[in-house]
Amino acid sequence: MNVFRITGVVVNNLQGGCEAVKLLIAEDEYTTRLTVQVVLEQWGYRVDSVEDGTAGWEILHKPDGPQIAILDWEMPGIDGLELCRKVKTLERRTPVYVILLTGRDAQVDILKGFDAGADDYIVKPFDENELRARVRVAERLVSIQEELAISNDELKTVLDHVEMLQGNFPICSRCMKIENYDGSWKTIEEYGKAQDDPRFSYTICPECLD
Repeated sequence: MNVFRITGVVVNNLQGGCEAVKLLIAEDEYTTRLTVQVVLEQWGYRVDSVEDGTAGWEILHKPDGPQIAILDWEMPGIDGLELCRKVKTLERRTPVYVILLTGRDAQVDILKGFDAGADDYIVKPFDENELRARVRVAERLVSIQEELAISNDELKTVLDHVEMLQGNFPICSRCMKIENYDGSWKTIEEYGKAQDDPRFSYTICPECLD
């Protein structure tokens, strides 16, 4: 397999990648795998490195697994194409961005890669400038997806509160507890301590002020 061309000056100039982004490299050729790992770590990324697709799947299917995966096409265990398909079935907060790494440059192979769910496709050989450019694109998209996921969570919270505001107050006629929107029952005092219901504004009545 082909090996990356390393230029120390280029690596030094491109340091400072986003430390929050985790990457996986699944590549069975040792020199290529180690070279890519070293370059990415010098840019500030956190990198997991494995030599076959089976080990890659063990890492990627974890809920807190890497957000970006660079997968070789031909490797032991699960090959890159099949691993890409499996990754795309994962139910995660944000999808894994997959860069398929291969020496196959035929149009039919490139189409197979994208049909399998790859987000990007790199043909060997390539240098660190190309690698950096592709990973930066992946990083930006992952960040945008994470921001959208956070916004969706915030919107859901707002809608839940709106629904709660529009609802009635189920109150037990015996103990006078109030049913919360999650089905739990709380006293007025408990609501006051939690301050989790915007329907309540706490103050002191004139009689209690006397």
